[in-house]
Amino acid sequence: MSPLTWELFGFVVLAMFALDLFQTRKDTPSLKKALVWSLFWFVLAFVFCAVIYLYWPLMAPESSYTRTDASVAFLTGYLLEKMLSVDNLFVFALIFSQFAVPESSRPRILLWGIIGALALRAVMIFVGAELLTQYHWILYIFAVFLIITGVKLWFADTEENSDFASSKLVMFFKKHIPFDDKYHGNQLFAKVSGKTIATPLLLVVIVIMFTDIMFALDSIPAIFAITQEPFLVFAANVFALLGLRSLYFVLQGMLDKFCYLQPALAFILSFIGIKMFLVGTKYEVPTVISLLTIVAIITLAIIGSIYKNRSQQQEVQD
Repeated sequence: MSPLTWELFGFVVLAMFALDLFQTRKDTPSLKKALVWSLFWFVLAFVFCAVIYLYWPLMAPESSYTRTDASVAFLTGYLLEKMLSVDNLFVFALIFSQFAVPESSRPRILLWGIIGALALRAVMIFVGAELLTQYHWILYIFAVFLIITGVKLWFADTEENSDFASSKLVMFFKKHIPFDDKYHGNQLFAKVSGKTIATPLLLVVIVIMFTDIMFALDSIPAIFAITQEPFLVFAANVFALLGLRSLYFVLQGMLDKFCYLQPALAFILSFIGIKMFLVGTKYEVPTVISLLTIVAIITLAIIGSIYKNRSQQQEVQD
């Protein structure tokens, strides 16, 4: 990958994060505003996919990918990461509820959480890419991990909730860092009785960042089954995470209605795990097939959830 490509993309990422911060800098966005921005980030990802298609030979002159290979790999990875990130929103909503986070502070917390998640994933992506270059057999470990995760997710109790507010992580930080029980606007630290102490906001950010480590253990191996090109993997993660704040405020009142999200994710993770096992064989699954499969599963999950919710509403009315 050309160093200039990385530099330009880094500038684009900073500009996009600045724009994301600007559009939610004052207060919790309205549903209409959040929906508009969610669509904007979604369309922007497809624009970037077009840029990859048009300029890939210049962006990565030494890559073995054709422009079609690169654009399809990015789009597939983006949709995969986007669907996996929706699962994050359930956990975010639960964390906000358990810590009684004020509505006005949630946009800022999501921003800090996403920045931390992106930094963490960048490290995991480049370490993972280097390991796969040196030790191809690690791909099969990823495959086993994804299949096991998919099977566990399929049989997991959807009603099971984690108690983040009383977790060992929270207890550890409360033991070693002086905390105030009250929120102080959007401040992570505040002065109380002349002493600088941490606010609950810092604790929530820490919990969200550590929670994303668990999500990254699924999403990073999964996208390596789509492509092992670090730039495409990183770019797909950037665009998937960028619109996450706006998407949260669109879906926060509807998260419990996506009843088929969990089995859809279980199927996709298992499918990606199987795809990993077949890499390099004559039965290798083309990336285009992976793209169509992910789109089909997402569509079926959404339609099935809508149909089930309507049926339940009709039963209540009857």
